[in-house]
Amino acid sequence: MTSIYRQALGTDFDRLHPRIRERFGFGSEDGVASVGFGVMDRIWYSKMAALPLHIGTYRRILFPQGGVRVPFSIDNYAYKDGFGRETVTWCRSFRFPDAVRRFDATMIYSRKRGKIVDYLGTKQHLAVDLDVSVAENGGIRIRSGDQRFYEGRLAFRFPAPFTGVADVCEWYDDRQETFKISVQVVNPLIGTVFRYYGRFQAQLREVGPGGIPADVLPMREEIRE
Repeated sequence: MTSIYRQALGTDFDRLHPRIRERFGFGSEDGVASVGFGVMDRIWYSKMAALPLHIGTYRRILFPQGGVRVPFSIDNYAYKDGFGRETVTWCRSFRFPDAVRRFDATMIYSRKRGKIVDYLGTKQHLAVDLDVSVAENGGIRIRSGDQRFYEGRLAFRFPAPFTGVADVCEWYDDRQETFKISVQVVNPLIGTVFRYYGRFQAQLREVGPGGIPADVLPMREEIRE
C-alpha cells in the first residue's frame, strides 16, 4: 500500500531526504512503525490562548504549558481504520517535570479532497486539511488549511478567526545526524499561539499482527472528511 505522503506528494516524494522518505514512506502492509525519542529545545504558548489550549488537553490537542529541553517521543503507526482507509498515527508525548502532555492525531489521504486530512485528538471531532510540500532542505513541510468540526449530526467549518494555522517542517540534519522539527501555530487575530522546535532520533520497528498499542489509536473514528 502506497504511503499517504507519497500519494499527497506524487513524484515530489522522491525529492525528500532519504531519511525523511524512510520515515514517511511506509504503509499499513509494510509491518513497520517509526518510533522516535528526543528533546524539544523550547516549547512556548501565548497566555492569550490559554483557555482553548487548556480545553484541548482533554482531547490531547495541544496544551497550555511551555519549557526548555523537554523530553519528547513520537509514534507513527500505519494501519487501516474501520472504514478501510490507510491511516497514520501521530502520537506526540512531551514530558514536563510535573506532567506528561499528549498531542495526538491520525492522518488519512482523502481522494475526494486530493490531500491529507488530519483528525486531531482522541475522538476525531476536528478534521483539518493539510497541504504537503518538499522544503528546500529536503524536509517535509506541512501547512494546515480548512478546519471542520463533526459531532453526531453536527457538522460545520470553523471561521478563520477561530482557528490556528499550523506550519510544520521536519527535516534531517546530516551534520548532526538527527531529525529536527519546527512547529508554529498562528491565529489571524492574536498571532502565534503555540510553537516548539527540537530534535529527535527515529527508527523503523517491526510491528506484527495486533502489535499496534491501543493507546495510539483513536477512541472514535469519523467517516466524514
